[in-house]
Amino acid sequence: MGAIREKMVVKWRMQGEALSHSLTKATVRGVSTTIDEPLERGGTNQGQTPTETLVAALVGCTNVISHKIAHKNGIELKSMHITADVEFDRRGVTLQEDVTVPFPAITLNIAVSTSASAAQMDQLQKELAMFCPLAKLIRASGTVLTENWNVSPA
Repeated sequence: MGAIREKMVVKWRMQGEALSHSLTKATVRGVSTTIDEPLERGGTNQGQTPTETLVAALVGCTNVISHKIAHKNGIELKSMHITADVEFDRRGVTLQEDVTVPFPAITLNIAVSTSASAAQMDQLQKELAMFCPLAKLIRASGTVLTENWNVSPA
């Protein structure tokens, strides 16, 4: 009897409930996220903005995929801290003009504590660029995505 093969291309549906002109409740798998605008832009500040949510997803994806790669390669990441520095061209969202690349640059500063060798960490970084779907999508949009790694011994 053969092993069960997992589907490689899957479909899923997220639902968005527009609770006001700025407040959205997005739900998938029974888990909800609140997306909102800050008070100064007419929102209620109950959640991250849509653009902040995108960057949060990139940070989360960087974490998950890095840890998957580390596990696959026998690397233990004792700790990881990610900071995103974002350059965002707001002319599009303020309806001033069409902006081809809304995020000209995003820099991820990734601090990890590990006993992995420099070669192992180089491989992890190479594979992260290959396998993180959000990083690939963001790079393909024209955004310059930079990852600065600060590796300290565990």
